[in-house]
Amino acid sequence: MPLVNYHSHTYRCKHATGEVVEFVEAASKAGLEIFGISDHAAFPDDRWLDVRMRYEELDNYVEAVHAAQRSVPQVQVLLSMECEYVLEFKNYLEDELLGKRQFDYLIGSGHYTPYQGGWLNSFTDLNCISHLKAYTDYLCQMMESQLFTFIAHPDLFGCTYLEWNADLDSCSREILRTAEETRTPLEINGNGLRKKLLNTSVGLRPPYPWRPFWELASEFNITVVCNSDCHNPSEVVEGISENMALANTLGLEVADLTHFLLISK
Repeated sequence: MPLVNYHSHTYRCKHATGEVVEFVEAASKAGLEIFGISDHAAFPDDRWLDVRMRYEELDNYVEAVHAAQRSVPQVQVLLSMECEYVLEFKNYLEDELLGKRQFDYLIGSGHYTPYQGGWLNSFTDLNCISHLKAYTDYLCQMMESQLFTFIAHPDLFGCTYLEWNADLDSCSREILRTAEETRTPLEINGNGLRKKLLNTSVGLRPPYPWRPFWELASEFNITVVCNSDCHNPSEVVEGISENMALANTLGLEVADLTHFLLISK
């Protein structure tokens, strides 16, 4: 399987640095054969602008990816976005991004969780069972939509919970069961390894990947992807080898997306 990274962010998301071509040049130097540019999805109503581009910036984003494809032909550069599943914009994701604009794939991600008519911050607000269940239901809806090639950091609740418990076990099983039924790969995410370690009863750990989730995953017939989720060109391969090692240790099958993603190329 070639060295790949399907998850990256440029300066447009406002919490990363670097232009598309800088990431792709770094990917080439690191020996990556396939590199996905996947900034946070712009939405037509310009929601959540503190962490993403405006809708009017989409043309520039797409052209930047196409320019990098031309200037660094030795890397297969793929056009993507990391998307919240906003139901009123399902047609936008399907018809405009995947359709009209011919994005290669979309990543499903639960940075925000719909709850009682509003949105929770999934990094900080999954602190009770009702919020955790809402997050679980949301990820399952994403997978059932079949719009997303894989789901990013499904164990994001590791940012909120210090200790594993029965509620986490139950909700994780539901996520994993849906991943198995829909044949949706789940991402072991490298960006969590770059975050501040949490002090727990079993020692220090990154917020994610959270090992108990992936140990549970080994009981299901699922596949995983191991990405850097880089926010700087210097990070294009960071975390990939560590997460591949975790997958191998736990007997998790790493999905080969190359044929699926490049079939129309």
